[in-house]
Amino acid sequence: LVAARRCAALDYLRARAQNTRPRLAGDLTQRFSQRALAMSSTLDRVTRLAQVPAAVARYLTANALPVKGVCWACHATLDWAAAGLHVEARAAGHDDLLGITGTFCAIAETGTLMLLSGTQTAATTSLLPETHIAIIPASRIVAGMEDGFALLRAEHGELPHAVNFVSGPSRTGDIELTMVIGAHGPYRVHLLIVAEE
Repeated sequence: LVAARRCAALDYLRARAQNTRPRLAGDLTQRFSQRALAMSSTLDRVTRLAQVPAAVARYLTANALPVKGVCWACHATLDWAAAGLHVEARAAGHDDLLGITGTFCAIAETGTLMLLSGTQTAATTSLLPETHIAIIPASRIVAGMEDGFALLRAEHGELPHAVNFVSGPSRTGDIELTMVIGAHGPYRVHLLIVAEE
């Protein structure tokens, strides 16, 4: 029954024409970077994944931020200690000030991260700490949200427990229309785009 419903849903999606979408001219990485900066994220680029710990250390030091935090399990083997950082591979708790995650993909159109929750990719790591640092392989930057969902269907088949979209630091203007940063999540979102995997 579940397989039949899934096939029917996929058939429906394939048969349905997409609505009009904006054409994104130029390089997707450049477009993503521009939109992310417009959403108050900060950004850096590295060539290889092994350069991430040093880039994280530079960012934290330049902003006088704590050098202790947590990361997703997929980044546990990076040499955090050599960069002077103390990073544990576990889900973030209420006392953790720094959370380092990967990304499922990044959306160039809006400068948004698409994060999937799972046993090795806890949503709390991007939501609870004051500083969220996201590692983005350049090859995982897609044009629009439709492309992100198509990639999710192709690679995972079904939705995870949660899909979180992150567009810069948490903010709200609910109280007297005054913008407050960090109201429901991180005060800072720093993005590291990795050219090669």
